[in-house]
Amino acid sequence: MKQGESRPSPVRRDVRLWWAQAAHDLGTAEHNLAGGRYDAAIFYCEQAVEKALKALTIHSKRLPPGPTHSLIVLGRLCRVPKRFSLLLRTLTSEYFLSRYPDAAGEVPYTLYDGTEAREYLRTSKELLQWVAKQLPRSSEG
Repeated sequence: MKQGESRPSPVRRDVRLWWAQAAHDLGTAEHNLAGGRYDAAIFYCEQAVEKALKALTIHSKRLPPGPTHSLIVLGRLCRVPKRFSLLLRTLTSEYFLSRYPDAAGEVPYTLYDGTEAREYLRTSKELLQWVAKQLPRSSEG
């Protein structure tokens, strides 16, 4: 290394772990969408976005994000572009609505269709692509 050059900082292990699980959850969302399990597809979209934002929070802030499940809070911490605001707002609610009959007031799986699930998957993929550009290459695995 030449004098004055800085050594690239190694990617923290916890960033790699959160990112790997985010990518896996996105794949699980795709699998559930293909199988007609729209509630599960949407839930895993939420999980993928949450874990990707937690990876980015750890990378950029050098601190764990804490016990939040709010994509809105995580989005603010990560300075997510405004074009993702609607996704973060609506997908945060889906964390509960897609799983719990008492939160949804109905059986969750009956509330969703393929159109809605496909849109959540499309926009979740876009957000994960944005996060990937913010992370060092070696965390993308």
